[in-house]
Amino acid sequence: MRKKVTKAIFPVAGMGTRFLPATKSVPKEIMTLVDRPLIQYAIDEARAAGIKEFIFVTSRGKGALEDYFDLSPQLEQELRKKGKTDLLDVLKSTNMDSGAIAYIRQHKALGLGHAVWCARRLIGNEPFAVILPDDVIAAEKPCLQQMVEAYEETGGNMVAAMEVEPERASAYGILDISKQDGEMVKVKGMVEKPDADKAPSNLAVIGRYILSPSVLRNLNKMKSGANGEIQLTDAIAQDIEEEDNVHGYRFKGQRFDCGSKSGFLQATVSFGLARPELRDDLRTYLRSISLDDDA
Repeated sequence: MRKKVTKAIFPVAGMGTRFLPATKSVPKEIMTLVDRPLIQYAIDEARAAGIKEFIFVTSRGKGALEDYFDLSPQLEQELRKKGKTDLLDVLKSTNMDSGAIAYIRQHKALGLGHAVWCARRLIGNEPFAVILPDDVIAAEKPCLQQMVEAYEETGGNMVAAMEVEPERASAYGILDISKQDGEMVKVKGMVEKPDADKAPSNLAVIGRYILSPSVLRNLNKMKSGANGEIQLTDAIAQDIEEEDNVHGYRFKGQRFDCGSKSGFLQATVSFGLARPELRDDLRTYLRSISLDDDA
């Protein structure tokens, strides 16, 4: 019987320099999209997929991230005293049970592969998910839940994939495909950040993965790859050579790159318009801007 995916790694050690000066004192993952920090969207998606153990790979200066998931007795007491039960329910969704969350330090910025490798002892010999909080995906059914359901049929390794323009290939890991079957594609190779004319397809790897323990063993032997970093895609590619067990999954939903300022702004507008209590005012404002530009 195939093991269930119940553990997830959240690589959150990055310094967020693209958002300076805000990230001078606030971890990027705590920056709010409407009224919830980026990390909350990632946690909610993981919970919907059945994840029970949450592993954060952090670095110095991420104390606020750890505090976010802790209890806040004084705030809860004040809300209870004022009868604000709706806000108490919102606050409850941010709490994590004791023992459900663990923090691992990544002392050097050596890439995503190294960050995942840092959590190897907490993963053991089980399949696991990797979620990059910068990639926020709006979907009727959360992206990782879609992947977990598909994984129950395939096993092995699975990466979320979406089509990108050729000129954007150099910003992603790109899949080399041998077979397509609806949302699923069989992967025969992966190329990290290729030039547009060398990209094997237009399918890019997005920040959701379901991986087998063999990927961690591959990372044990990894040397620096693109940009002098230990690349997770290189370790997955090695599993293709040895096990031929990697699939790409074309998820249903819209992905926002909240690691960039423009992507973060686009996500803010989109998520704001999706909220009934904000939609009318925001839509009116956006129309007024559009009219000003036309004038």
